[in-house]
Amino acid sequence: MSEEQKKGNYGADSIQALEGMEHVRMRPSMYIGDVGVRGLHHLVYEVVDNSIDEAMGGHCDAIDVIINEDNSISVKDNGRGIPVDIHKKEGVSALEVVMTKIGAGGKFDKDSYKVSGGLHGVGVSVVNALSKNLKAVVHRNGNVYEQEYEFGKTMYPVKQTGTTEFRGTIVTFHPDPEIFKQTIEYNYETLSNRLRELSFLNKGITISITDKREKDEKGEFVTETFQSTEGLKEFIRFLDDTREPIIGHVISMEGEKKDIPVEVAMIYNTSYSENLHSYVNNINTHEGGTHLSGFRRGLTNTLKKYADSSGMLDKLKFDIAGDDFREGLTAIISVKVSEPQFEGQTKTKLGNREVTSAVSQAVSEMLENYLEENPNDAKTIVQKVILAAQARHAARKAREMVQRKTVMGGMGLPGKLSDCSEQDPEKCEVFLVEGDSAGGTAKQGRDRNFQAILPLRGKILNVEKAMQHKVFENEEIRNIFTALGVSIGTEEDSKALNLEKLRYHKIVIMCDADVDGSHISTLILTFFFRYMKDLIEAGHVFIATPPLYLVKKGAKKKYAWSDEEREEIQKEFGDGCKIQRYKGLGEMNAEQLWDTTMKPTDRTLRQVVIDNGVEADRVFSMLMGDEVPPRREFIEKNAVYANIDA
Repeated sequence: MSEEQKKGNYGADSIQALEGMEHVRMRPSMYIGDVGVRGLHHLVYEVVDNSIDEAMGGHCDAIDVIINEDNSISVKDNGRGIPVDIHKKEGVSALEVVMTKIGAGGKFDKDSYKVSGGLHGVGVSVVNALSKNLKAVVHRNGNVYEQEYEFGKTMYPVKQTGTTEFRGTIVTFHPDPEIFKQTIEYNYETLSNRLRELSFLNKGITISITDKREKDEKGEFVTETFQSTEGLKEFIRFLDDTREPIIGHVISMEGEKKDIPVEVAMIYNTSYSENLHSYVNNINTHEGGTHLSGFRRGLTNTLKKYADSSGMLDKLKFDIAGDDFREGLTAIISVKVSEPQFEGQTKTKLGNREVTSAVSQAVSEMLENYLEENPNDAKTIVQKVILAAQARHAARKAREMVQRKTVMGGMGLPGKLSDCSEQDPEKCEVFLVEGDSAGGTAKQGRDRNFQAILPLRGKILNVEKAMQHKVFENEEIRNIFTALGVSIGTEEDSKALNLEKLRYHKIVIMCDADVDGSHISTLILTFFFRYMKDLIEAGHVFIATPPLYLVKKGAKKKYAWSDEEREEIQKEFGDGCKIQRYKGLGEMNAEQLWDTTMKPTDRTLRQVVIDNGVEADRVFSMLMGDEVPPRREFIEKNAVYANIDA
C-alpha cells in the first residue's frame, strides 16, 4: 500500500487509546489552565485543596506548605490520611487509584465530603502526571505507608515503612521541566497570598508556608503562618486596610439558606470604586455568577426600600440605579455548594440557579438587621448612595462628551495621535509614550503601517483618588478613550467596557527607565485596572522594556537590559568600554528606539495579567491611596537597592 493510500485509510489503527495519564501530559493546559507561571502554582493549589476538603469535613486543622531547596513542594496535613487498603474495583491500593486515575477521589460520594474545592475535580492525579517525581507518605492507623511515582507512573506498590503516632498525608512533588518550560521556580509571594486567602475563607484552620530557599536575618527559613478566627470579617479588614471606612463596623453574616452555607462580609469606604469578590467552595469566581447576582439583588432591594422609607430621596430629581448602591463598597461572598455547576471549563462563573435566592435572602436579612440597629450608619450609607447617584449623573454627561466625538469615526481622533495606515485592529498596536519629546522620537522610528503613537503629557490623573466624572473630564484620559475606540456600556451591563470598536489589539505602555517613568506606568496601569479591566483580561495591555545601557568599544556596540548583562558585555569587549546609561527614551535617537524597543522581531514586551484580582485590588489601593506607611513598606520590600557613588 502506498504512503498516500495509508494516509487516506481511516481504520481501527488510526484510533489512539492513550494509556494511564498520557492524555494529561499531551494536553496539560486543558487541566490546569496553562503551562506558564500560573499553571505551575496551580499544582500546589490542587494538592492544598485536598487538605482543605479534609478540613471542611472537620477532620483536619493544620496544613503546612514547604518550598524545598530544589524547588519541589511538600504539602502536609493532619487529616485522616488517604486510604491505603485495596480498592475492590481496581485491585490496587486506594492511594494508587487516587494518585493515578483522573476523577478518582471521595468527592463524588455524598457521605465522604459535603462540599469540595479543586478546580476541575482533576485533583492530585494531574499534579502527579505533570511531575518529574512525586512521593506520597500516609500516616494512618498507627502505620506509615509510602509510594513514589515518576511522570505519573507508579514506581512500586504501596509499602509500609514504619509506625507512627501522627495522622495525615504528606505529598512531595517536583514539577516536570519538560512541561513547564518557561520556569519551574515557585514564587513565595504568589503562594502565600493564596494560602492567606484560604485561611480567611476557612476560619479556624492553621495554614503555614515555609521557603527553604531563603533565610532571614536570624538565619532561619522564611515562614508565615495564617489563621483566622473571624473569617471574612478579618478578610475585609485586611483588604480595606488602606481605605477609610465610613461605617463603624464590618457588616457580616454566616449561616445556611436552603441547605447552602452562605458567608458574606461587606463595608463601605470613602473610595469611588466597587470591589466585589466572590468564591464558590474556595474557588475565586472572578466572572461572578448566580451568587453575585443574588448579592446584588438583596443589597439593592433592601437599601432601596430603606432609603425610600427614610424620606431622604424626596428631593432627588432622578431615580437611583442599582450601581449607586455599590459605590465605595468592598464585599466578599463565599458559598459552599455540594454540586456546583460552572459555566465554562475553568470554573470562574457559577451557574446554579438555586444559589441566587439563597444569597439574596441572606443579604436582605443581614442588612435589614444592621440598618435597624445602626441608624447613624444607615443614614451615612444612604447619603453615600445619593452622592453616587449625583456623580453618576455628572459622569454620564462627561462620558457622553468623550463618546460624542467618536460618532464621526476617524474625525474624532485626538490631534496628538499619530495613527497607522493598517485598518485591521488585530494587526495594529498603539504606544502610550511618556512626554512629547519621546513621542516625537517614537513617531520617527516607528513602522507607520501598523504602529500608532499617542504621547501623554507627563503624569496622568491618579484615578484611585478621583470621582468618576472628574476622570472622564480629564483631557488625557479622554484622549486614551477616543484613541482606543472603546466606550462604556454594553447591552448586558451599563458599566462594562465595550470592546467592539477597539482599534488596536496591542496597547503598549512605554515610559522612561527612571522613578518618574515607573510612576507614570503605575498611574496608567491603575487607570486600566479600574476603568478598562476587560482590556487587561483580554490580554491587550503590554509594557515595553527599553534598554538600560549601551556599551561601546570602537565600532562594536551592544545594548544591555540589566546590570548583569552590562557586566557580561564589558568582559566580552575588554577594557576601555564606553557606557551610556539611558535614563529616558528621549536620549535615544529614532533608529535606536526602533532597534531596541519597537521592532517586533527584537523587542521584549511584558504582557500585563491579573493573577489574583483580590491581591491586585489591594496593591493598587495601597500604592495609589493616601496612606504612606504601607506604601513605604511595600517599596522597601520590593525595591532593588543600588550602590550609587556620591
